[in-house]
Amino acid sequence: MGAGVNVGFMDVSYQSLDRFQGGCVESFRSRFAVVINPSKFPGDRGVRVRDRLTSAAVEWGWGEPMWLETTVEDPGRGQARFAVEAGVEVVCALGGDGTVRSVASALVGTGVPLGLLAGGTGNLLARNLGVPWDSPVEALKVALMGADRKVDAGKARLELLRDEQATQGQAQVVEEFFLIMAGVGFDASMIAGAPEELKAQIGAAAYVWSGLRHLFGERFEVRMRTDGGAAVARKVRTVLFANVSELQGGISLLPAEPDDGLLDALVLTPKSLTGWLSVATHVLTRGRAGSERVHTSRFQSMQLRLRAPQHIQLDGDAIGLTRALDVSSLPGALVVRVRA
Repeated sequence: MGAGVNVGFMDVSYQSLDRFQGGCVESFRSRFAVVINPSKFPGDRGVRVRDRLTSAAVEWGWGEPMWLETTVEDPGRGQARFAVEAGVEVVCALGGDGTVRSVASALVGTGVPLGLLAGGTGNLLARNLGVPWDSPVEALKVALMGADRKVDAGKARLELLRDEQATQGQAQVVEEFFLIMAGVGFDASMIAGAPEELKAQIGAAAYVWSGLRHLFGERFEVRMRTDGGAAVARKVRTVLFANVSELQGGISLLPAEPDDGLLDALVLTPKSLTGWLSVATHVLTRGRAGSERVHTSRFQSMQLRLRAPQHIQLDGDAIGLTRALDVSSLPGALVVRVRA
């Protein structure tokens, strides 16, 4: 028996769908599923959003959804896989960017559409694709009655280390997907270094506090090989890989497009306050000012080999430490429901 998932009022195993026969399957079969992160909708707020979305779906002739709750152990991938095996027409993610990434990871390559319901503070994929991000009901209307759009998915194959002293032979090789942006170095350290207690108290400002702590850290050595070309050695502070352009606050670091079959890379190499001011000017002027500490490129695949372990993040989730990372674009691998 696999891990349990809450489906409506039934606790079932999302790894054991084939064990349900006849009427048992029919009793909870729905045309669409909603994978909800309960930590984003605690108590009465969760009850209200479920009621509103269920009522809207019934009114539109879709019937009641299959509700699947994420857990700490499984933040969405297993639940989405269960929904696909149950034969739903669309799987919706109701949570933050991390929930969207986890749900989408199970949908890559399946052709089953992903519905984006507003549930986090960023909602960055929805913003970049023009999906309503400030109203779950309006977002559900798009998810159920919108148009299908194929977008690229970023794939990261990396060697995860349990700590900075772990050897390469002790690494765990994993494959993860991302839809917005991945990063290794400063940005990932900033995310990993923001305490959960502080985030609960002051929200996104916790990342500012963490960023200031890591701002003047040492640059690290990395060898980069792009699209099978020659390896280039650099000392950098961070390397970012973008699948979309717009980030928090409407900031656009790169002119990335979600359906061009490519990823955009941003390499930052500041080593002093002056260098960081140059980077900030480059970002705020959308590159018009220029900076010798900012390097951009566009690629289909890239290999990174780091001399020392660095933190890595995927769509704002701190994944761990790595010394080896292969990143590539999977063109049109994910179907997303957007405005018709």
